[in-house]
Amino acid sequence: MRLWLVVAIAAPALAGAAVAMLYLWPVDKPEPIETLAGDPGRGAYLARMSGCIACHTDTEGGGKPLAGGVKLPTDFGTFYSPNLTTDPDHGIGNWSLQDFATAVRHGISPDGEPYYPSFPYPFYGSLSDQDVADLWAAFKTVPPVAEASIPHEMSPPFNLRMGLKLWRGLFHHPNAFVPDPERGELWNRGNFIVQGPAHCGACHTPRNFLGARQAEMALHGAGKLPDGGKSPPITSDALKKQGWTVSSLQYALKTGIMPDGDVFGGSMGEVVRDGTAFLSEEDREAIATYLMDTDG
Repeated sequence: MRLWLVVAIAAPALAGAAVAMLYLWPVDKPEPIETLAGDPGRGAYLARMSGCIACHTDTEGGGKPLAGGVKLPTDFGTFYSPNLTTDPDHGIGNWSLQDFATAVRHGISPDGEPYYPSFPYPFYGSLSDQDVADLWAAFKTVPPVAEASIPHEMSPPFNLRMGLKLWRGLFHHPNAFVPDPERGELWNRGNFIVQGPAHCGACHTPRNFLGARQAEMALHGAGKLPDGGKSPPITSDALKKQGWTVSSLQYALKTGIMPDGDVFGGSMGEVVRDGTAFLSEEDREAIATYLMDTDG
């Protein structure tokens, strides 16, 4: 039998076997979350810090809080943020604390399906059980909105969700937050916020051709953002060269006003408007301290 005929016969079978293996490949099996009483006030604060309001509220389209529908165009297709209200049919009203924890920290749905990393769950892995319980308590206070989430519009082959298992195996390596004992409390708090819930690296770190962040270029800025723009580097060297100080950065995170008197625009303007403007002065100082790499 000729080689080309062998290949022609074997290739479809091998491809089918590979697809079947990928389909059957299990995703992570997270540890059960400790059952804790949640503080909705603290949870609402963490939701602001984590960008939940900005990403899941379609303010331009007049959408209701956390009802989803925010459009996120990328090279892989267009994502739409889902409904996170307490509606039992279209939101998360029928979820349990464990469902919520598994989704937030591991990127896995209650049905066991992996979420696309447009949902920044790789950053939320640093949240403690208490953090998650507080967030859950806050989300349970959100009024239900009976609006179905808009399905993602993905380009082939990225429309095959099973392929995310391979992506996770290659790029998703969650780690709990560990403070640096040689740094001060304020610096470590900023480290937790920037590298964790605030997920600054989601926009300020370049990505490879499969959409994974390039760890060696963390916070060095990125192009091809969903709004069509690009993000500047926010490493300490870059910020200092641009004339930033801890004080001016802390002020900008509250007001959106930069040292030259201009204001943040685009997605960074939304980050301030819906997120950092609501943080405490101490937390804004912590973020600035960490980014400027000064141990306060």
